[in-house]
Formats: sequence, C-alpha cells, structure tokens
Amino acid sequence: MSAPLFEKIALVGIGLIGSSLARVIRREGLASHIAIATRSPETLKRAEELGLGGSYSTNAAEAVKDADLVIVSVPVGSSGTVAEEIAPALKAGAILTDVGSTKGSVIAQMKPHVPAGVHFIPGHPLAGTEKSGPDAGFAELFENRWCILTPLPDTDPEAVEKLSEFWRRCGSNIDTMDPEHHDMVLAIVSHLPHIIAYNIVGTADDLAAVTKSEVIKYSASGFRDFTRIAASDPTMWRDVCLHNKDAILEMLARFSEDLASLQRAIRWGDGEKLFDLFTRTRAIRRSIIEAGQEIDAPDFGRQVVAHPEKLAKS
Repeated sequence: MSAPLFEKIALVGIGLIGSSLARVIRREGLASHIAIATRSPETLKRAEELGLGGSYSTNAAEAVKDADLVIVSVPVGSSGTVAEEIAPALKAGAILTDVGSTKGSVIAQMKPHVPAGVHFIPGHPLAGTEKSGPDAGFAELFENRWCILTPLPDTDPEAVEKLSEFWRRCGSNIDTMDPEHHDMVLAIVSHLPHIIAYNIVGTADDLAAVTKSEVIKYSASGFRDFTRIAASDPTMWRDVCLHNKDAILEMLARFSEDLASLQRAIRWGDGEKLFDLFTRTRAIRRSIIEAGQEIDAPDFGRQVVAHPEKLAKS
C-alpha cells in the first residue's frame, strides 16, 4: 500500500457520503488518522461502533484541528454555519472541501469564513443512494463515478491536483468546471429528476380513488423507480431546492414546456411525435450504459449498491 496522501483527514458529517469516505480512506490508506465530527451524539456513537474513524467529536472545530484535509459533508444549507465554526481551527496549508450538490450557494456561504492560507476547493462527488446515515455507506460508492471540482480562480494548482488525486484513489473520475455551470448541469441531471419523483409519488398519495394498498401492490411498474428517488433525505433535498433555486426554476420551466407539448401530442393522437420522442429518449439510456454510469441489468442495476461485487461480474 502506498504512503498516505494526508496525515490527518477530518470528516465533518458522517452520513452516506461521509461514512463511505471513511471506509474508502481506511481501505486505501489515504490518511494516518481519520477524525469524525457530527452534531448528533447518537450518530457519532454509531460511527464509533462501526469503527469509521480514529477520533470522534460533536465539536467540529476540535475535529479539524491539525487536519491536512477537511471534508464537509452536511446539507448545503448548513455549509456556512459549519465553515464559521471550524474556521479558527483550520491550519495554514490545509485543504478545505465539501460534497454539496450545489456549488454557487456553498461558495457564497463558506468562502467569507475561510482563513488566508487555507485552500478552499469546493467539490461534488456524483454518487449516492436513497439511503442515509453512517450505516448506509460503503467503500465502493465512488467507483467509476464523477467528482466535479469547482476551484476558485486564485486556487493553488498543486492543492487542486492533490485533492484530485485523493478522489482518484477513492475510485472517482475528475472533472472541473465553474460553479454556475455545475449548478445548471446538476439541475437537469439530478435536481429536476428528484423534484419530479417527489411530485409523482406525492400525487399518487393524494389520489383518493387509488388506495395506498393498490399503489404498493402494483408498484412493480414504473412507479416503483420513482419511489426509490423520492425516498432520499428530505433535509438534503429541501436545501438543494432552496440553494439552487434559479437553475432549478429554469429547468422546471423547460420541462413544463416539453410536458405541454407531450400533452398536445397525446390529446391529438400524434403517434409519430410520440414515437420519435420515445425513440430519442431510449437512446439516452443506452448512452449512459455505454459511458459506464449504469449497467444493463434488471432493477436498473440497483443490486450493485448492496452488492458491488456484481458490477465486476456484469
């Protein structure tokens, strides 16, 4: 095993992403010491029972002291509060990053608190499941997934490369882009699908003519796949909607226009238009599989989340 990239890594937040990081850091020997911080004593206790770190604290400032890499893994709405809390304890030369699904908002919240001499490099690993909490994590979560970094214009290139190497050794592919572009891209590939899923599941729940037992009974159809997305952490997705509002509203407007067009095609029996749309969207699915971001397996490849070893056999 190669030498650790960092002497000490501090993980602030130990949910799905944080606990997966703890596991892969330990497996790959990326740090000599892992410090874990979370505000919930119960969650911290569970993290300790799972042996995810070397030290544990409900005080984030205490955890980040002398850390070479600090990874903030909290709902994006809490980013500023965490940055303010840990700022006095960050050591010069440390790399500070995050895993939030929005970048413009996170930068606006965190940057004012970052001390001079600390390398603030916002990041976003495009990996996750609908599960949450320290038990949900697994070391393979980042395998062949993209991690997008949105470094600020004056960021030290060597610090960016060191953080990039960290994510590569976690299994990720690396891309960089400006924060505004990131937020627009994620609005369509992640945020809008979640909003649609939440809305469809909510609509089904509201329908008085369809009992909940029937919804569950017949959910082997497409509805089931919306429920998986709609089971995601409500705090996280509330914050995403509030903190990427402009990009999400733009994508919702475009979606609404396309939905109205689809509605007209159905109303007027325009089979050719429907067939063309369904053919075009089917090709997108094939492209995602060919890009290695999904596998062509039953249940949309979801079994590999619980059993990553199946990915290699597919």
